Amino acid sequence: MATHTPLPPIPGTHPFDGELARRGYALNKMCFSFNSADHRAEFQKDEDAYMRKFNLTEVQAAAIRAKNVLQLLDAGGNAYYLAKFAGIFGLDMQDIGAQQTGMTKDEFKAMLVAAGQ
Repeated sequence: MATHTPLPPIPGTHPFDGELARRGYALNKMCFSFNSADHRAEFQKDEDAYMRKFNLTEVQAAAIRAKNVLQLLDAGGNAYYLAKFAGIFGLDMQDIGAQQTGMTKDEFKAMLVAAGQ
């Protein structure tokens, strides 16, 4: 039987492994519920009540309140499910890129423009 040798960590990444899947189960279950427009509307009406319905941890709930995708990934969020939050929160890829680089959105946009010149 082959053994699994863990790979060295890659700074700034959140490999979605079994431990992270277990930690993020409630968060990802809630994100999956957003396939329904009615559920998205219910969440937007009262975020805290909706999060309690899924028993999110305080870390997960705080990341949602902060609209911080990187914190959600660290709290066990699966990137595919978390994409639903971008629309709900009104975030675009530049917002997420800014979060990933530690820049403001305007700084991130300026960097993109400068890189294209």
